[in-house]
Amino acid sequence: MTNTEKPTIGFIGLGLMGSAMVERLQYLGYPMTVIAHKKREAVEAAVTRGAVEAKSPGELARANQIVMVCVDTSASVEANMYGPEGVIENIRPGSLVIDFGTSIPQSTLKLEAALKVKGSSMMDAPLGRTPAHATDGLLNIMSAGSEEDFNRAKPVFEDLGENVFHVGTISVGHTLKLINNFFAMTTVCALSEAFAMADLAGLNRETLYNVMASGPLHSGMMDFIKANAVDGTKDMLAFSIANARKDVGYYSNMADDLGAPSFMSPATKQAMSLALSSGWGDNMVPEMVDFVASTFAKK
Repeated sequence: MTNTEKPTIGFIGLGLMGSAMVERLQYLGYPMTVIAHKKREAVEAAVTRGAVEAKSPGELARANQIVMVCVDTSASVEANMYGPEGVIENIRPGSLVIDFGTSIPQSTLKLEAALKVKGSSMMDAPLGRTPAHATDGLLNIMSAGSEEDFNRAKPVFEDLGENVFHVGTISVGHTLKLINNFFAMTTVCALSEAFAMADLAGLNRETLYNVMASGPLHSGMMDFIKANAVDGTKDMLAFSIANARKDVGYYSNMADDLGAPSFMSPATKQAMSLALSSGWGDNMVPEMVDFVASTFAKK
């Protein structure tokens, strides 16, 4: 299907989530330009479906009304945005940049200020849910920016997401996502330890889950961890331990910037740092229970 009224979109970052989003947008008829960030396979698949491949972020920016970025770190966002062949130097006046990743709020504010000088604008719109939800247009989108930019982007957001929120001014989306992910990953680490401790105490994992899930502790995150801990399904939450550790680190930095002593994040950061240093970074977050259990087994 095609629709000439749809805005042209350039997409940077075709990882697990980004490639699913691009596939969804292409299915709905958006003219797409893509660029390789780390892996070529998803770019080649998008080109096969009709996308144009750009050679640089600048070329991509020059060719599109909306530039979407979905990469792993704030450093990666900045690498695509700054420089002579970056987005900022080459963006067309009136264009909109949307950062779907989980980035440092202070970095987002600086990027928006630089884009304003070029007569363009920016939103941060971090995501909830999984790549499978992205393929079906069922993401949660926490968008932040001006009301005017939100109204402009809303039809695209609604093609990608089931629940679209306008949470505030620029960088508020990234702030909210960091708090969300801190809470989520703290839950992951606590549940992982609970299952591993049950092993040591001779308590059946499924029994533990059934009792805990029958009360107010039950949550979607509990079910993601249980899927691996009890059922052996590791990828119900397709989010790596390395990315989770990065997000908790960003949250910790944000707390420092705000002058707040975070009580809980040091333990979460430590658990995930130990997993990372032990070679578990590419494993999915539900596998934290396996890491904790293996650590307990060495006692």
